[in-house]
Amino acid sequence: MSQIKENSLKYNLYSWSAQGALNPDVITRAEGVFFWNEDGRKIYDISSQLVNLNLGHGHKKIIQAIKDQAEKIPFIGPGFAIDVRSEAARKIIEVAPDNMGKVFFANAGAEANENAIKMARMYSGKYKIFSSYRSYHGASYGAANLTGEPRRFPSEPGIPGFVKFIGPYPYRPPKGVCFATEEDASAYYLDLLEEQINFEGPQYIAAIFLESVVGSNGVLIPPQGYMAGVRALCDKYGILMVCDEVMSGWGRTGTWFAVDNFGVKPDIITFAKGSTCGYIPLGGVIISKEIAAYFDKNVMFCGLTYSGHPIGCAAACATIDAYRDENIFANVQKVGKVLGEILEGLKQKHACVGDVRYIGLFSVIELVKDKATKEPLVPYNQDPEKIMGKIVGQLYRGGFYTYSHENTIQVSPPLIITEAELRDAMGIMDQVLDDVDKMIQP
Repeated sequence: MSQIKENSLKYNLYSWSAQGALNPDVITRAEGVFFWNEDGRKIYDISSQLVNLNLGHGHKKIIQAIKDQAEKIPFIGPGFAIDVRSEAARKIIEVAPDNMGKVFFANAGAEANENAIKMARMYSGKYKIFSSYRSYHGASYGAANLTGEPRRFPSEPGIPGFVKFIGPYPYRPPKGVCFATEEDASAYYLDLLEEQINFEGPQYIAAIFLESVVGSNGVLIPPQGYMAGVRALCDKYGILMVCDEVMSGWGRTGTWFAVDNFGVKPDIITFAKGSTCGYIPLGGVIISKEIAAYFDKNVMFCGLTYSGHPIGCAAACATIDAYRDENIFANVQKVGKVLGEILEGLKQKHACVGDVRYIGLFSVIELVKDKATKEPLVPYNQDPEKIMGKIVGQLYRGGFYTYSHENTIQVSPPLIITEAELRDAMGIMDQVLDDVDKMIQP
């Protein structure tokens, strides 16, 4: 065992893991869509690390912006006005939906969602917060209560007022339900949501939070009309619509924010990840002009030591410029089309692939035991034999890094990936799925 690994296991606590069973690979170098381990093995980064490394490893302009700001003003408190903080906020408002007015900076997605919860409650005077069961909004206490999937359980009993609803998952409709069109699916799930709003009392509901495209819980793309329907319900009942764009924002779907694909303007947007591509932690809350006006006269009880950290803001400015200057979104749309074709081919070829879902360079492969019954390869929140971990491990040994969640495998490469690189990487996936096909044979 190398000294790096030995010290890492001895002194570090790793996320979401029983520590005694860990065997982390030692990484020594990274560039573009690749990273290398200490044995010199080259690995495709096909999940963009944690779906945050949108511009890949080693982007020179972001790195230079970080260096320059560290030389100029590495830190100043959030109560001061400085050029880079003002410019980052201006650039963000410039690319956000046109109803947006101001930005409150945080350090990560979880912090962004924590503060969005507080803002929604302060502005509305109401306390209930709706979010979907198949969602992840962060691991801090408030964000974990906002989260719907099982990673919320260690934070329960939780904070009063958090209510979960069933969001769209057309591939797995309830028993006895069949959707002829996407609009049918939207109508069904919107009816469920409106019924629950009335059960909970709209006079108590501050906000409905939803990932514009559900991320780690399956890249669940809203069916046609759903997002507009949620917007209409929020308007009807005086509820704020909050879109979590932590994973789906910053070009991941081929637009600045995923919500742009659906022609909807939320009241609040939360962001992080792709705002700096992970080079420096930065997140934030974008609020509408109406909410911003409210806080002109009412105290906003939100504050963080590192809110609007100068180095983070410098990285964000450089990152936003790079998205524009390097025509990144055009590449997402072009290579994303190729990704969709590859995924559809894998779905046709492999018995284990029940469904594929994709938008831009944001996609997932859903694995099943039986295509006809749609039985998941592993049951929800259960994988005692660590089947998904073994599949991800086999991919990694083949030179393909990603992660799994439940019975899905994430395929969300850096937005700079070329068609040739994508095809080469997905060839590794194809080979591994051959083995999964054999695994499910009776």
